[in-house]
Amino acid sequence: MNASVDTFASHETALQALRDALHARLSQLLPEGHERDLVAAAMREGTLAPGKRIRPLLLLLAAQDLGCPAEQPGLMDLACAVEMVHAASLILDDIPCMDDASMRRGRPTIHRQFGESVAILAAVALLSRAFGVVAEAQGLTDACKAQASAELSRAAGLEGLVQGQFRDLSEGAHSRSADAIVSTNTLKTATLFEATLQMAALAAGASHEARQPLRRFAQDLGQAFQLLDDLSDGCCNTGKDIHQDSGKSTLVAILGPEAVRQRLQTHLGRADEHLSCACGQEAVTRGFVRAWFDKQLTMLG
Repeated sequence: MNASVDTFASHETALQALRDALHARLSQLLPEGHERDLVAAAMREGTLAPGKRIRPLLLLLAAQDLGCPAEQPGLMDLACAVEMVHAASLILDDIPCMDDASMRRGRPTIHRQFGESVAILAAVALLSRAFGVVAEAQGLTDACKAQASAELSRAAGLEGLVQGQFRDLSEGAHSRSADAIVSTNTLKTATLFEATLQMAALAAGASHEARQPLRRFAQDLGQAFQLLDDLSDGCCNTGKDIHQDSGKSTLVAILGPEAVRQRLQTHLGRADEHLSCACGQEAVTRGFVRAWFDKQLTMLG
C-alpha cells in the first residue's frame, strides 16, 4: 500500500500493486481451511476470483485523497470488508431462485461449482466475516469502526442490496418507469458505493462538509456503473452470461443505447464535480474513475 497513484493511465503499475495487496490480504482473511471444507473453499473462490475490485480501490484511493496515510493498517481491512460484501451479493444474485446465472468473472458461478446450499452458506459466512473484519481492524478508533459497520450494514440490508435485488426480481420482468428503474439501481448499486466512500471518509477523519459531496458522488457513480453494466449485457468479454437482462425492463430496453450513453456521461460529469468538492481538483480518485470508464466505454465500441 505504499504506492502513490496520481492517475490511472500513467500509474497502472501502482494500481496493480494495490490490487495485489488486496488479493493477498483477502487471502489471509479467508483461510483455506480443511480440504473438505466446501464453504470455506466457496468463500475464497467467490472473493478471490479475478475481478475489477472497483469498490475497494475507490476506498483506498479516496481515503488517501482525504488525507489518510497509505500505511494506515486498518484501511486495507475496510477495503477487504467491502469486497467481501460485494462478493456475497454476487453469489446470491447468481443462484437459481434469483438470476440463475452460469458464469461470473469468467468462471462457473459458485452454485455451479459447489451446489446451491453451499453457495448460500458461503454468502452468509462472507457477510459475517466482513463485519468481523471491520470490528477487528487495527489502528482505527472504536467510533470509526462502529460508524463504518453501520454504513456497511445499511448498504447490505433492506435499505440497499437486499431491497434492490427484491425489486429487480419482483418488478424487473414487468413494465417499469424510468424513475422506478433508477430507484432500483440506487439500491442495487449506489448504496454500496456510498458505504465504500463513507468508510474511506471515516478512516481519514474527514469533516461532515467533505462527507456530503461524497454521498452525492456515490449516487451518480452508482447510476453510471449500472448503466454501463446494462450497456454491456450483450458483450461476450464481461465474464458473465450474455444477454442476462433479456426480457428485463432496463433503461437500455426502454430508452435505447444512445440515450443511456448520454445519461451515463451526465452522471459521470456530476460525479466528477462532487468528487472535486470533496477531495479537490488534484484528487487521484478523479483520474482513476475517468480513465476506468473511458476504458470500459471504448471496449463497448
